[in-house]
Amino acid sequence: MWSCITDFFTYETTKSVVVKSWTIGIINRVVQLLIITYFIGWVFLTEKAYQIRDTAIESSVMTKVKGFGIYNNKVMDVADYVTPTQGASVFCIITKLITTENQVQGYCPESEKKYICTDDRNCTKYINKPGRIATGRCVPFNATIKMCEIKGWCPAEIDTIKTTPMMEIENFTIFIKNSIRFPTFNYTKGNFLPNITQDYIHKCNFDMVNNTYCPIFRVGDVVRYAQQNFTNLADKGGVIGIKIGWMCDLDKSDDHCNPSYSFTRLDAMSQKNAVSPGYNFRFAKYFKMENGTDYRTLVKAYAIRFDVLVNGNAGKFNMIPTLINMVAAFTSVGVGTVLCDIILLNFLKGAEQYKAKKFEEVKYPALNLILTCTLSDFIGDHVADMLKHYYIKTQKGSKFSRTQFGKSAF
Repeated sequence: MWSCITDFFTYETTKSVVVKSWTIGIINRVVQLLIITYFIGWVFLTEKAYQIRDTAIESSVMTKVKGFGIYNNKVMDVADYVTPTQGASVFCIITKLITTENQVQGYCPESEKKYICTDDRNCTKYINKPGRIATGRCVPFNATIKMCEIKGWCPAEIDTIKTTPMMEIENFTIFIKNSIRFPTFNYTKGNFLPNITQDYIHKCNFDMVNNTYCPIFRVGDVVRYAQQNFTNLADKGGVIGIKIGWMCDLDKSDDHCNPSYSFTRLDAMSQKNAVSPGYNFRFAKYFKMENGTDYRTLVKAYAIRFDVLVNGNAGKFNMIPTLINMVAAFTSVGVGTVLCDIILLNFLKGAEQYKAKKFEEVKYPALNLILTCTLSDFIGDHVADMLKHYYIKTQKGSKFSRTQFGKSAF
């Protein structure tokens, strides 16, 4: 126990030992070179660790869709096939519709196959079930089939009708206006670059090679860049992401802070799901008869939903992260010394000799301090130094002898 206590109250100071060995010397320099290369090449040049970064990007997005299509022998414009109409960052282009017209409140047979019945006993199980208000009666659906009766908007919707999507959508265009701000640097910019003119806007369409900054996107191109088949997407619906990335180095000129566009299918999992593939929703248009009775047209719409997603970060030189990473780099160079010490003291020939040179124990350092500081107050500095050196030379760590000390002092 006493040994553990005395070992705890010790102090170690660095001792330099020069080892002239090609093996350990090469290892030391190679490790140092790798560490320095990592910090210069990756930390400072690639990751730009000398910069302070702002990832809290503030963004606004406005969109417009243009194009005309024909669906069920009707000409469709933006007001017919785009929802919502506010031009927000999330909008839908309807590709096909299943309509149920002239619905009024009343009683009628259901339309789904699972509600086929032969008598009332087949329908009582649907009473008080969520999703339908069933009466429990079995009523004729047509001349050959009976269905369970419901209370609600009648006639019931039949959403299994096969319809053809509006294929003209492939040539519709999406106009995107994006403004961003990095609050840390109070830096603002938009996706309309200074060299873009009104004439260019009217003629250009975005592409990955020649018009990388054009803010007008052809729907068919967006779907293709997202690696999707337009025919399948228009038939079942889906969600496409238009991602705008702002990666800005504010140490460079303003011309280098430009948007980059990428495209992806956001609901990719729905393609593998046989229960509810694609994307669809319902809405209704309400009317009133002359006698005051309400009626409506129910619409089940299949659509391509577009989500405009904005992300990015900006960096600018700052002294604090620069100093922190420089100190980290200089400190990490010392890892080479640790590795070389492990090899030197454990694996090289003559390791025991290296240990003896590197580690040296000095006993009773406190006694030397007492002899130097305390005795000098009484007998003078010169005599105290003589006593201290004599004791170290003759005793070599043995117990202190008052008799020998007295004789040597006088």
